[in-house]
Amino acid sequence: MFGTESSLSMFLNTLTPKFYVALTGTSSLISGLILIFEWWYFRKYGTSFIEQVSVSHLRPLLGGADNNSSNNSNSSNGDSDANRQSVSECKVWRNPLNLFRGAEYNRYTWVTGREPLTYYDMNLSAQDHQTFFTCDSDHLRPADAIMQKAWRERNPQARISAAHEALEINEIRSRVEVPLIASSTIWEIKLLPKCATAYILLAEEEATTIAEAEKLFKQALKAGDGCYRRSQQLQHHGSQYEAQHRRDTNVLVYIKRRLAMCARRLGRTREAVKMMRDVSLNLCLRAIAMHLT
Repeated sequence: MFGTESSLSMFLNTLTPKFYVALTGTSSLISGLILIFEWWYFRKYGTSFIEQVSVSHLRPLLGGADNNSSNNSNSSNGDSDANRQSVSECKVWRNPLNLFRGAEYNRYTWVTGREPLTYYDMNLSAQDHQTFFTCDSDHLRPADAIMQKAWRERNPQARISAAHEALEINEIRSRVEVPLIASSTIWEIKLLPKCATAYILLAEEEATTIAEAEKLFKQALKAGDGCYRRSQQLQHHGSQYEAQHRRDTNVLVYIKRRLAMCARRLGRTREAVKMMRDVSLNLCLRAIAMHLT
């Protein structure tokens, strides 16, 4: 043992600064090659090679939990303990809305064959959607009433169908009879405002690429900005209008934030930074205005 320590210390003492320079350069070169390979592999397959290898091959060798085999081997009395153990080992992210469900989470499912969102994640996102995008006055607007039910749906196809239904309702033209002459009348055709939350749901879940999601979010921004301006004028007419304005504000902020994320994903970093700065500034001004009132 002492001989090994003395030989090791002698080896370290004989090393020159050139060895450390060469070691640093070699490790940097290898790290750069690994980074280039990781970037190429991600561009081609949509996932990290190192992460895939570590999860698929290294984790079982290092004693990773195989919940299926353990649950099958246990008796009926031990099923609850195994389930509790598997739940404790499952890491749940608090914000399941970080990624786009259609363009990113579904792509992960296509590549790996696994569901990235758990049942708990779906409940969290459903709660967030109902908090941000619904209010007590939704029954006054038929499209919003449909979307209020859509956010509670568990089936993705049911949510997407509800969003299309909400958009179709708002495309119905309401005719208002306007008398022009005593003996005749004309019809004034008005288009109902588009449903911004329906576009949000389609951009989040139906769009398969970031470009498609961005296109839908731009339509949602146009519709949401119109609803926000109308509710802003009526917000002081009662608590019901104030709640509606608060919901329209949340919708508008969410759309702008997601548009900034789309710009970031598509490589337009400066545009994304500018949009996020504008969103942060608007939120600060709104908080100051609420504090002063």
